[in-house]
Amino acid sequence: MNLSSLYAVSPVDGRYYNTTKSLGEFFSEAGLIKYRVFVEIEYFIALCQIPLPQLADFDQGKFESLRSIYKDFKESYILEVKEIEKTTNHDVKAVEYFIKNRFDELGLDKYKEFIHFGLTSQDVNNTSIPYSLKEGLEKVIYPEIQSLIDLLKSLAADWKNISLLAHTHGQPASPTKLGKEILVFVERLEKQFEQLKAVPFSAKFGGATGNFNAHHVAYGSINWQDFGNKFVNEQLGLSRSQYTTQIEHYDNLAATFDALKRINNIILDLDRDMWTYISMNYFKQKIKAGEVGSSAMPHKVNPIDFENSEGNIGIANALFEHLAAKLPVSRLQRDLTDSTVLRNVGVPLAHMLIAIKSSVRGLNKLLLNETAIAQDLEDNWAVVAEAIQTILRRENYPNPYEALKALTRTNEGINSKTIAEFVNTLDVSENVKAELRVITPGNYTGIF
Repeated sequence: MNLSSLYAVSPVDGRYYNTTKSLGEFFSEAGLIKYRVFVEIEYFIALCQIPLPQLADFDQGKFESLRSIYKDFKESYILEVKEIEKTTNHDVKAVEYFIKNRFDELGLDKYKEFIHFGLTSQDVNNTSIPYSLKEGLEKVIYPEIQSLIDLLKSLAADWKNISLLAHTHGQPASPTKLGKEILVFVERLEKQFEQLKAVPFSAKFGGATGNFNAHHVAYGSINWQDFGNKFVNEQLGLSRSQYTTQIEHYDNLAATFDALKRINNIILDLDRDMWTYISMNYFKQKIKAGEVGSSAMPHKVNPIDFENSEGNIGIANALFEHLAAKLPVSRLQRDLTDSTVLRNVGVPLAHMLIAIKSSVRGLNKLLLNETAIAQDLEDNWAVVAEAIQTILRRENYPNPYEALKALTRTNEGINSKTIAEFVNTLDVSENVKAELRVITPGNYTGIF
């Protein structure tokens, strides 16, 4: 039954569906079913490759036929699994029965009891979910983060020589370069991106309570720990946790969510700075024909993209925080609270995806207002006081800080004329005065 997105409870599947639909392949119910089928089939193939005695005669030429089940996964397969689940009331068991049906069709019914052999549901879930997360991040989220970083690098290069009045505590401060301010975000994002990618995608694979009990009692001569490591680490490309309960302990999963949250916080900081620069008229925004900024005030062009990003980051981070705090905690060998929570992994990623795309869209709308930026520098000559008093310190001039403090904290306006008059009163050499006279708010920007 196809429901209109207009009736979706979550805007992720409604209003923002076109933005987030690329994540459905990895984090939807259909995606989870497909990844479970993938793990079950690859596990059966791995048992054949040992081989178990009862699988020694399995025609390995059939492996590709088995793999085609998940490679060419059909919507009818998803519906079949869900129909089976109505009877089993167990989602992973429904997947097992579905694969057994395919074995019957392929004339492999002799071997079908080795589907899901010795496993518990979490052997499938705790491999399929980290595998889907790995693919979802690498194929969707990572490229979007990199696109944002690349755009910021490009803007930093474009604005490298734009002098900008800095503001500390909201007050005029030592001037900077706009390009350098953008590179602050580039550096922060790149460092956290590296840390995110360094977190292993950990998986649990070891039977009902992590000890390969069923495997060992059936085939005691096989080193099942070595088998599990090879299957998870090499065949699936994940990182098998060596000592677990029924479930993965989720510590690395929590680290991934924490890393994503830190990246979001950097983007949030960027959003707020861009929003503020727009409010200060340092940037204008490109206007698209037909768009309305305000329903009441025709002149307005609101910074809605940065606001949209900020709102979605708030939702994403609240969920990441809950996932990171809840998942590593489970009673004894396992309670069921992780199961329902894990089904929501894609939700914060969807809100993060919306946020990144909104930030990129907002950045691409920016039009530099050099006139306003230059005028703000000209209106704040007091910021060169730091430069003057520092040079006077170098010259051992008596009480330079106090002299500049008295000048700059008067109610009289400070401008190029008052600064020049002050320099003329100083008891220093003409060479030093000449050095001081060339300092302006526009060129007192450090070494960037």
